[in-house]
Amino acid sequence: MANVPPCPLTAGITLLMALLMFGTCFAVGRARHTYGIVAPATTGHPTFERLYRVQMNTLEWAVMTLPCLWVCALFTSDALAAALGGLWLVGRIWYALGYAREARLRARGFTLGALAFGGLGLAAGYGVLRQLLGGV
Repeated sequence: MANVPPCPLTAGITLLMALLMFGTCFAVGRARHTYGIVAPATTGHPTFERLYRVQMNTLEWAVMTLPCLWVCALFTSDALAAALGGLWLVGRIWYALGYAREARLRARGFTLGALAFGGLGLAAGYGVLRQLLGGV
């Protein structure tokens, strides 16, 4: 592990991702209280259902994004990973705020997040392949 470069920017983005996931959990909990949705129910008021979908979709994408973020940081660059991770965050926040208001408003934020994820995956794959080929 002595050869592993420090990645403070990526670590910061990771903490912000965790904060976003906490925020979506908090919003769902508050909506449960506001609209009287008793756990384990996941249906009821339309606003609750949208907030619940924001939470679940964000968790689903975070599970895929976090490994790509860190592989990108370790095999390409901390700055590139953090920049793409930051775009992912912006997209997910845009998605969450739009979807919370109205389902049709989620598309642009979703697209930005998905493109950032794709960039992370491609950059990570490139970095790993380059390493496997001897640092070409």
